[in-house]
Amino acid sequence: MPKPLKAEDIDSKTDPSVSAQWDDKTPKKQQIEEFYKTVDGMKIGLLTTIRSGIGPVARSMAVAKRSGPDFLFLANKHSNKFSDISNKSVAQVTFQNSSTQDWVSVTGTVVTTANDDPRIKDLYSRTISAWFGDLGDGVHDGGPDDPRMAIIEVKANYISYWKSTVGALGFFKEVAQATLTGQIADNGVQRQFGQEDIEAMRKTSE
Repeated sequence: MPKPLKAEDIDSKTDPSVSAQWDDKTPKKQQIEEFYKTVDGMKIGLLTTIRSGIGPVARSMAVAKRSGPDFLFLANKHSNKFSDISNKSVAQVTFQNSSTQDWVSVTGTVVTTANDDPRIKDLYSRTISAWFGDLGDGVHDGGPDDPRMAIIEVKANYISYWKSTVGALGFFKEVAQATLTGQIADNGVQRQFGQEDIEAMRKTSE
């Protein structure tokens, strides 16, 4: 049910629309498990890099692998995102499920590799060649040994995510009731992981 809003709660620390947004009751282990379940259900995300003189630039990317809290992508090293990363090695990966309203935001440091990274062969699938093409020279063929093929790894330093606790109908019911009553919609939980949490996640990565 929507949460009541009291006049005495309106300040920067106790305003329910702000103070109640973070879930600090659910055990951290459960939060982490549910984060993995949520993000693993969303294979395509937006990778946002910082472009000099422009600012944030995003593009859709398929996750090649999640390693604990970190995310790996296969990409063409001639693309603009590599020059973005060479200038500023930070990026954000975001995901959203429009059916459930679940979303995930991962901010981290970006590491890129050359084609000699042995992980490429493990991450590669034949369909990836469709994004590279075969130049017919026996080298640039869109395969795992194509010198254009490289890894972008986003090593998380901050993660936040929203997990819906109601179904689609429940979501709209909560919003409608909150709009009519002046209360605050209670349709999910928002969680965050800082550096200490993330380091622990790496030690027990799934």
